[in-house]
Amino acid sequence: MRRRFTVPLAAVALSLPLALGTAGSASAAPADKPQVLSSWTQTSASSYNAWNAARNNQGAWAAYGFNWSTDYCSSSPDNPFGFPFQNSCARHDFGYRNYKAAGTFSANKARIDSAFYEDLKRVCARYSGATKTSCNSTAWTYYQAVKIFGVSPADAGARNLPQAA
Repeated sequence: MRRRFTVPLAAVALSLPLALGTAGSASAAPADKPQVLSSWTQTSASSYNAWNAARNNQGAWAAYGFNWSTDYCSSSPDNPFGFPFQNSCARHDFGYRNYKAAGTFSANKARIDSAFYEDLKRVCARYSGATKTSCNSTAWTYYQAVKIFGVSPADAGARNLPQAA
């Protein structure tokens, strides 16, 4: 009797670069890189939290070759009127830069922009009354700006975050 062993395709794809001794090269990014990128650029809070955890532990994701650089909110204030939008802007940059590198920016721009708006609204949910209204209005303005004028950011002049070991 012959035994059949099945190995998930993803497991083979992930181990192949290591077996070939190519880990760390730009062409050896794990096969699930598009899925990971997608999971970190969704509109949900859990997507934001997963991206933020990875951002704080970039070394664990080094094989993926993600571009973590950011200029935060570009030429707009990072924390307008004291509202902490900086991290939302950083995730937005992450989506733009990495989808551009993957050649799928146009197909993902609307979702990245929507995720940005949801991130901003979660910031605003911390407030109440007139302050919350002001925050939501500012969030809407930031969202409209990227929706209308957002283009893939140039790496030139971007502030690079320290790479985690």
